[in-house]
Amino acid sequence: ESEQGIGDWSAGYNSYTDCSDVNSVQGRQPNPNNPMEYCSTIPPLQQLAGGLPPPPTVMVPVGVLKREGSKHRAEGQKSVMFSDALTGIRPGCDLTELDTCWDPKPPYRKQGTKRIFATGSADTATRRQHHHPPLDNTTNSYIPHDSNLLPPTVTIHKGHITYHPPMDEGVLYKTLKNECEPSVMFAINRNLYAYVKITNLNCCVNKICWNVTSRGLACIGQDEVILLVEVLPDETRIPKDLLIYINQLYLEAVKGNTMTELGFSVYQGTNLLGSREHAGFLFIRQTLQCLQKIILPPAPFLIGLLVHRWETPWAKVFPLRLLLRLGAEYRYYPCPLVSVRFRNALYFEIGHTVMKVLADFRNFGYTLPGVRGLTIHLKNRTTDVMFPKNRYDQVIKGLHNSNDHVLAYASNFSITADSHLVCIQTNTGDESSYQTQAINIHNKPRTVTGASFIVINGALKSSMGLSAKSSIVEDGLMVEIMPEKMEALKAALKNMQDFSIGCGRQGAPEPDETVNIKWVENDTLFNLGVKSPIDGQLMDGIPSIRVHNGIDYKGASRFIRWTEVFIIKSDDHSNGVNDPVDINKLSGSIAKATCAALVKLLDLLATAGLTKLGVRTTIHPDNVGYEAGSEGTKLPPIYMKSLDNELIQVLHKAVQSSQDAHTVLELIFYVLED
Repeated sequence: ESEQGIGDWSAGYNSYTDCSDVNSVQGRQPNPNNPMEYCSTIPPLQQLAGGLPPPPTVMVPVGVLKREGSKHRAEGQKSVMFSDALTGIRPGCDLTELDTCWDPKPPYRKQGTKRIFATGSADTATRRQHHHPPLDNTTNSYIPHDSNLLPPTVTIHKGHITYHPPMDEGVLYKTLKNECEPSVMFAINRNLYAYVKITNLNCCVNKICWNVTSRGLACIGQDEVILLVEVLPDETRIPKDLLIYINQLYLEAVKGNTMTELGFSVYQGTNLLGSREHAGFLFIRQTLQCLQKIILPPAPFLIGLLVHRWETPWAKVFPLRLLLRLGAEYRYYPCPLVSVRFRNALYFEIGHTVMKVLADFRNFGYTLPGVRGLTIHLKNRTTDVMFPKNRYDQVIKGLHNSNDHVLAYASNFSITADSHLVCIQTNTGDESSYQTQAINIHNKPRTVTGASFIVINGALKSSMGLSAKSSIVEDGLMVEIMPEKMEALKAALKNMQDFSIGCGRQGAPEPDETVNIKWVENDTLFNLGVKSPIDGQLMDGIPSIRVHNGIDYKGASRFIRWTEVFIIKSDDHSNGVNDPVDINKLSGSIAKATCAALVKLLDLLATAGLTKLGVRTTIHPDNVGYEAGSEGTKLPPIYMKSLDNELIQVLHKAVQSSQDAHTVLELIFYVLED
């Protein structure tokens, strides 16, 4: 079997030996011998989840995203054709500040969640009511189902929300297009809004686009989203589908189904943006792209890329391949942020690809195991496969789910590489084939090329006269080694040891190429740009847990909701996510005390514009205390006095049971309109 496995049938892929002479290379189809016999049974990585009876069910926000690799192999030394060999692909312009100081907006309540009413507060019939427009029963939002009508606009001042009837279309269009006018905020659902603007991105891509940015998703544990869609010629009416789609994300997040980086969400209506070919959006984080004129919510946020119906399998199974292919198509590294409507599909029928062996394209039941922070760098005669030390559990999980002969991992886009392998699908006669190209940063020397996955095949025969063999396969790397070398590699991974594979002829004085498996520093590329509402402290690389099923504490006309806890320091679990049970218990007690202290002061907080709150607690035998703030400043004494009455006893009790552990947690709360 091993002679017919991945190692052998990769030899059927076309190679690229001269990046300057593309036309001389004739692509031919792979011919695997019944490849489904060698399918991986690796289940997809799932986002970490935990739960406790008293506190909330939680979900780790910075989830690991599935990625996939592909097929293509080069005989001998690896070489690829660069799609922009002369000028490169222009990256984004200079980045602007990611965080703008606007108070995030909250969402409605999750169905079935408990409400706790403040002692002495009036019942529902007598509490002060806000004058909300009616929800449309068809769209389950403020968005009218009538295609000619728009939802109401809103203004928010010192916590007071004012709803306005829809503007005249002509006036609205002029307002949206005028760069001197602010964006228009539309009401989509309770505590959910969308900023809309027509933006001329002449700073980078020279495109005019609809910029729709959500405000309020963060209050239900969902990152805010930005949708950038190219404006059609003579188009003057806002594409309502973008507003409906944000409401769809909101309704799903209320159920606990949140969208994360490299997640794909299918549009639930019939025609998205006027075409059945538009399937939905793939969500990414900004890396090197320009953000200068875009309406930015507070970090972390996601940017949606419009996906063609034929590209759906790749968006689900291997999204990194799709976003890099978009970069190659529109000559923007690593990928553009603006979506082009009615474009041709970049991928079509799956055809022959190494991914059919490594992922399930029929039921989407499994894919390559992803390791967050894993990057693969191809250099001159050296390849570095870098596993972050704090992702050991994910590496071992992929190892345990692999079969005896094949070990595969999906990697991440590397922001330190200056180019990246891209997989291009082309038609050759009746069937399609996959080719390897590379995209690179404009005006930057190509020294390090990123790859999207690695497959290590332990079925190389000694009779071939090779110690090991390395080949580029589509947008990834294939390494073939002997069975005994595979066992040594697996042992090294289990022991978190570095491992080196020399490729070339047996007995040669030096290998033709070396593949280095390395354990590198912890992955901290998450929560980037997030700032504490207490004092603006950056939360870059600080792990956090999203709260998706907490208890709302309800005042006269508003309620307070706990949404997230940042684990700034934890002696017992230095990475903050290995065992969230104790953290949940402790943070749940702190959250309960905080909500009880502030529930009678919610109207006062909202009127002062203090709708996003942070409470940072320190628990140590020699240092017990807390800080509380909003909008980057400490809370006034009236709130601190109430917090003292509830929090101090909880913190001292926690110290008594902490056994000298040093724990620093920061909890995030939102004051929301009832």
